[in-house]
Amino acid sequence: MSGTSIATTMLGLLKSFREILLALSSFLLLRRCLRTPKGIPIAWPVLGMLPGLLGNLHRLHDYCAQSLRASGLTLLFKGPILSKLDFIVTCDPSNANHILKSAFQDYQKGPDFPEIFDPLGDGIIVADDDSWTMQRKAAHGLFSEANFRGFVAATSKGNAERALVPMLARAAELGEAVDLEDVLLRFTFNASCKIVIGVDPNCLSEQEVPFARVFDEAEEVLALRHVFPMWWWKLMRWLNVGPEKTLARSLEMWDAHVMQTIRERREANCEASPDMLSVYLQKGHDDKFLRDMVFNFMLAGRDTTGAGLAWFFWLVSKNPSVETKILQELKARFGEADEQTKVFDAESLRGLVYLHAALCETLRLYPPVPFNHKWAAKADVLPSGVSVEAGTRILISMYAMGRMERVWGKDCEEFRPERWITEHGTIKYEPPQKFLAFNAGPRTCLGKDVALMQMKIVAAALIYNFEVEAVEGHVVKPKVSMILHMKNGFLAKVRKRRGC
Repeated sequence: MSGTSIATTMLGLLKSFREILLALSSFLLLRRCLRTPKGIPIAWPVLGMLPGLLGNLHRLHDYCAQSLRASGLTLLFKGPILSKLDFIVTCDPSNANHILKSAFQDYQKGPDFPEIFDPLGDGIIVADDDSWTMQRKAAHGLFSEANFRGFVAATSKGNAERALVPMLARAAELGEAVDLEDVLLRFTFNASCKIVIGVDPNCLSEQEVPFARVFDEAEEVLALRHVFPMWWWKLMRWLNVGPEKTLARSLEMWDAHVMQTIRERREANCEASPDMLSVYLQKGHDDKFLRDMVFNFMLAGRDTTGAGLAWFFWLVSKNPSVETKILQELKARFGEADEQTKVFDAESLRGLVYLHAALCETLRLYPPVPFNHKWAAKADVLPSGVSVEAGTRILISMYAMGRMERVWGKDCEEFRPERWITEHGTIKYEPPQKFLAFNAGPRTCLGKDVALMQMKIVAAALIYNFEVEAVEGHVVKPKVSMILHMKNGFLAKVRKRRGC
C-alpha cells in the first residue's frame, strides 16, 4: 500500500472516529437534557451549569427565579470542575429564617467574602464576629438617637425642596424626558453625602460628580465576581485590565476625596456636627476604619434607597389606579394642590397607610439588594431537607422570593399594594423571612426606618406635585449588579399637576 493510500485511510478513520465521538457526545448531552426537568439548569460534563448561567447573564435575576420555581424553591448549582463555583440557591422562607436567624452563628460571610467585596474594606457589610458586633453596636446607638433621625429627616426634606422638586419642575416646563432613576440616585447621593460625611456635593445641579461613579462600577464588578471563577477575576485585577481596572481607578479617586474630607474634619474638630463621620471621629477611630465606614454606609444609603424609589415610580406609572389612591390619601391630609409645589416633612407623613403599602409592595417585587450571600461554617441540614456541607456558599434570592406562588399566592407577580392592608385598614405584618428587603435576624437593616422615611418624603412630594409618565417604547429591566438598578434607566416625562 502506498504512503498516499495509508494517509488517506488514516484520515478516513480519524474522520469516522471524530464523527462517532461527536455523535456519542451529542447523544449523552441530549440524554442529560431530556432527564433534566424543564426550567432547571442543565449540569453539563466538566462545565456544570455555567453555560446556562452565562447564556442568561443578561436576565440573571429572572433566570434565577425561573430556576428556583422549577426546582421547588431551592437549587444546588454546579459550577465547572475545580472552579469553586458550586453553591446552593434558595428562596424558601423557612431556609431563609434558619440561615439568617435560627442558626445565625453557623452561617457567616465566609473566608472568600472579604476578598470578593474588597472595595468595602473591613466595614460593617463585610465584617463578621467581634468586628461586626462592635460596628453594629455603634451604628445601632447612632440610628436610635432622636437628634440623628431628625437630622436625616431634615436633610432629606431640604434636598427635595431645594434641588429635586425644582429640577423636575424645570423639566416639566421644558417638556423634556428625564432619566428618573439617575435623578433619584443623584438625590440620594446628595442626601447620603450630607448624612454620612457632612458634605453636599450638589450633584443634582452639576452635570456629573466624577467620584460618584465608583458605586455603580463596584456593584457591577462585585456581581460578576460571583459568576466568574475567582482565579479569572483575580487575574484581571492583577493585570489591571477590564472592569477591574475601571473599578481600581474610580476607587483611587473616591479614597482620595474621602481621606481629604477626614483630614479636614479632624483639623476642624467639629464636635457639634450631627453627620456620621463627625460622630465617629469623636470616638477616636483611625483613618482606615473611617474610610471603610463611609464607603459602607454610602453604598447602603445612596443605592438601595435610590433604586427602590426608581422602581416605585416605574410601577406607579404602569398602574394608574395605585397612583390615584396615593394621591387621594395625600389630598385627604394636605388638601388640593395650589400654585406652589409642596414638600412634606416626615412627621406629617406618618400613618399614610396606602403610601406605605405601595412602597412595601415595590420592595417585595424589586428588593434593592436582590440576593444575600452566606457561607456555612459547619455541616447542616436546611428545613427544606437539603444537606449543607461545611464551606458551602449559599445565595438567598429575595428577588425570586417575591415571585413565588408558594410564598405570595397566585397574584405574586402583580403590583398590588392592597396585599399589605388588613380588613381594618391597617398595615399587615409579614414576617421578615418572607419579606427580606431589609434582611432578617441579627443583621436586620439598621436603616430600615430611615430608608422608608426618605422614600415617603420623595414619593409624596413627586406624586402630589407631578404626573410621571414612562416614555413609550423605553424598556425597563433589572441590571446585573449587586444593587437592583435598571439596565436602561427610567426615561419619563414629568408634568405639573393641575394647580401646581
